[in-house]
Amino acid sequence: MERRVMSAPEASAHTVRLILGDQLNPQHSWFAAVDPQVVYLMMEVRQETDYVLHHAQKVISIFAAMRAMAAKLRADGHRVHYISISEPESENAMVEDIAKLVHSLAATHFEYQEPDEWRLDALLREYAAMADASGTHTSRMVSSEHFLTGRLETRQMFKPGKRWLMETMYRQMRVRHRVLLDSDGEPEGGQWNFDAENRKAWKGDPVEPIDFRPSHDHGLLWKEIQAAEVKTFGLPGANAIRWPLDRDEALHQLEAFIAHALPHFGDYQDAMSREAKRLFHSMLSFALNTKMLSPREVVGRVESAWRSGGVPLPAAEGFIRQILGWREYVRGVYWAQMPGYESNNFLEHSADLPEWFWTGKTHMACMSAAITQSLEMAHAHHIQRLMVIGNFALLAGLNPTALHAWYLGIYIDAFEWVELPNTVGMSQFADGGGLATKPYVSSAAYIDRMGDYCSGCRYNKKLKTGPDACPFNALYWEFYERHTPKLGHNARIGMAYQQLKKMDPVTKEGLMEKARELRADLNRL
Repeated sequence: MERRVMSAPEASAHTVRLILGDQLNPQHSWFAAVDPQVVYLMMEVRQETDYVLHHAQKVISIFAAMRAMAAKLRADGHRVHYISISEPESENAMVEDIAKLVHSLAATHFEYQEPDEWRLDALLREYAAMADASGTHTSRMVSSEHFLTGRLETRQMFKPGKRWLMETMYRQMRVRHRVLLDSDGEPEGGQWNFDAENRKAWKGDPVEPIDFRPSHDHGLLWKEIQAAEVKTFGLPGANAIRWPLDRDEALHQLEAFIAHALPHFGDYQDAMSREAKRLFHSMLSFALNTKMLSPREVVGRVESAWRSGGVPLPAAEGFIRQILGWREYVRGVYWAQMPGYESNNFLEHSADLPEWFWTGKTHMACMSAAITQSLEMAHAHHIQRLMVIGNFALLAGLNPTALHAWYLGIYIDAFEWVELPNTVGMSQFADGGGLATKPYVSSAAYIDRMGDYCSGCRYNKKLKTGPDACPFNALYWEFYERHTPKLGHNARIGMAYQQLKKMDPVTKEGLMEKARELRADLNRL
């Protein structure tokens, strides 16, 4: 049964504390003691639903999780002022609602946890400075107590002009936090990284575990969101929301993942399948990125599972690397490079996103499967995002800013600090190689090797030209040819350029002509 959160007139308080929609950590030190003079402010506001077009499940799930957090805080005795999407205040600017509440409560202090998005950080810093200058109340930003590295530290790590290497940071984090180290401080298993062992295609065995995620009926909330005329896209699935919406559910899902999926995660973390959409992934990124779970506890629990003999070392290391390594790394890049990182376009790509990015209706089976899954689930795993959708976008020359907005909106776990570096840096090479050492592109061969999409596709994975040729093949070679001035010197892709030089001129021109034809009308693919 869904309980609507309502605001009510309140007695005075000396402090207002803001909780953002991705700060749903009930273990934050703020909540250690109940203080009737502290009011927690939570807001469902159009400013946040409308700055980019979001997947319906993302809006539903964040609002539902916020309401669950508010209910828990109230049950624990805390005072909560909650603005729901159906209230007139939801249409105000966020800082306007903050100022009104501070004034109505005659509060003398405003506090907020450091936002993870530069846009909100700048907004709240400006408000805090104005409030402090006015003398009406003081403002203070505190840590979110979530990440393992601080912003100042990451700014030192990722200075402009300095090579940003994830592997270096990952090893430093392993040592600092004593993760997967033996008694001598060396990496367990004699090596830091087992990535080479984690690249198997999935042929149906072992079977995909049952969906261990919770299920929620939030049909009433969805009607409320619709009544507020919030624009969304994707399948709402409001009567069966399959995402953890509070800490207890997230912890239960973590344990289920460790028991049923983690043992095979390492082997098949890069595999793709039309039938098994979850495979052996944890589906915990939404819970992590909204801070229901902390990276410390997730890493610790996975390491414990390995030490107790429950999972293979490559599986544990591969999963831990995603959190302790990649997750902290991309956040560091984000805060060191913002603002401005979002406008990078090193390769000067400008093509519009094809219409089928919003429908999944393309003849390319891999793109159709990955986009349709994203529209239905608000989720796709990292290889689908990088080596199918991102791969095509880079080869086709799609505008990275437009693609960034699409990725940010469609995925339930996409918040700008993690999505932007992954899109602009890793996926689209739009930062010129600051994050990735080479463009991540491939022909049909890689997609066929790691997935089952190519069987039954309208296009032939082995053909490079002609009406039945897989578009990835010609686009792959034309991408390198077109960007020779900017990429030809990159040693990591030297083999591709050697093959281009050796290619028969007639064959090469056929590929270039085919690619130009494809890029001229992406909507028909």
